[in-house]
Amino acid sequence: MTDTNRRGFLKTSATAAGLAMFAAPAVAKSAQSANDRIRVGLLGLGGRMASHVNSLAAMAGENVEIAAVCDCDQRKLDGLGALYGGAFKDKKLAAFADMRKMFEDKSIDAVVDCLGDRWHSLAAIWACQAGKDVYVEKPGSHNLFEGRQMIAAARKHHRIVQHGTQNRSSPNIVEGVQKLKEGIVGPAYMARGLDYKIIRNMGRITPDTCPAGLDWDKWLGPKAMRPFSDFWLRNQHFCSLDLSSAGFANQAVHELDVIRMGMGLDRHPVQVSAVGRKFVHKDDDCTAPSHFTVTFQFDKPDTFVTYEHRTWYTNGEAGFRDQYPFVQKDFPVGTIFLGTEGYLIFPDYVSYRTFFGVKATPGAFKEGPAGMQAMADLPHMQNWITACRARDSKLLAADIEEGHKSMALCLLARVSYQVGRPLKFDPDTETVIGDDEANVLLNQPAYREPYVVPKEV
Repeated sequence: MTDTNRRGFLKTSATAAGLAMFAAPAVAKSAQSANDRIRVGLLGLGGRMASHVNSLAAMAGENVEIAAVCDCDQRKLDGLGALYGGAFKDKKLAAFADMRKMFEDKSIDAVVDCLGDRWHSLAAIWACQAGKDVYVEKPGSHNLFEGRQMIAAARKHHRIVQHGTQNRSSPNIVEGVQKLKEGIVGPAYMARGLDYKIIRNMGRITPDTCPAGLDWDKWLGPKAMRPFSDFWLRNQHFCSLDLSSAGFANQAVHELDVIRMGMGLDRHPVQVSAVGRKFVHKDDDCTAPSHFTVTFQFDKPDTFVTYEHRTWYTNGEAGFRDQYPFVQKDFPVGTIFLGTEGYLIFPDYVSYRTFFGVKATPGAFKEGPAGMQAMADLPHMQNWITACRARDSKLLAADIEEGHKSMALCLLARVSYQVGRPLKFDPDTETVIGDDEANVLLNQPAYREPYVVPKEV
């Protein structure tokens, strides 16, 4: 399944309505209780934006309005009426090919940033500087410097910036985390995250003529110019560790974020080691590993964290996929917490299950509505809008600082793999100890003018 298809599974208003069944009471349900109309601009009209369109549409009665769209591909702007199941049909929206022009529109209050990894941070910073609140999709950054700059921009300009790790707005995930903290399986000493997916052969980089209407310069943004190839368009989330963090962050940030919540990890790790390689599709031009395993060590005693990513055919684990299907029903994905009395699992975005003793006797559990193993997109969006209205970032379920802490795990894992050695990390200075090469990747990134993440936000 392609990333676009995976991200487009919430394409109907019926699904959005179903999510409302278990949405946290994050926002008042009547237009009368909403303070002022919030006009939202959409940035990046890809597959993931479909769920946000549905969530925002479901909030129309809460005085929330989709007011504008922006994409550097004119073909998408011209075909707006056909996008997302016709959600935009008969709607007159301001359309922009340059995000900076959309940010200049003072009638727009907030922005949903659904661009690729390479663009997330810079777009969010520009939006904050223009006085917009931001919902930035994961993975929120491509290096630690960008994460720090997003936090700085949000604080300096008094903006409300939500990171797209929506498990923090899933009532059943939140309940399961609380059960862990209460010691339901005894003291939790280890957490393990995993995603085992089928990722196809991505093909070769074949330079070609850029399609009419696509602004290739803007699409690449901060990254080095290169000849156009459809390879980049089709595979931007997985193909290159230059454009994205691929498997180190795409799914991993969700699972590692849950691990951080469950284990109470508010500080960065002190050592990270990632090993892996390409075992399948060796004839394509993808630079990301097909398989890797990461270990994280923290300065919190009795805490051990691992993460594993596999592509292609594999066994399941802890009942993931075979007994407890994920959104993508053929793929084992989830997190496991080991305690002295048993273990707790989160096999999807809306449930938890506990097991005890040598026979793994089932215990307390909570699951979402029958047949719906979906994401908590609507409650996460409602939580953001509530914080925007209150002008209080402390109300956010996934404030950008929490997003940065979870992204740090992903980025350290990626860089450990890239340099081929474990990293010893100083959580306070966010620097790798005694490793200049790793520090350049994490803290001294190169950008292409004029798409430069600023040192002063």
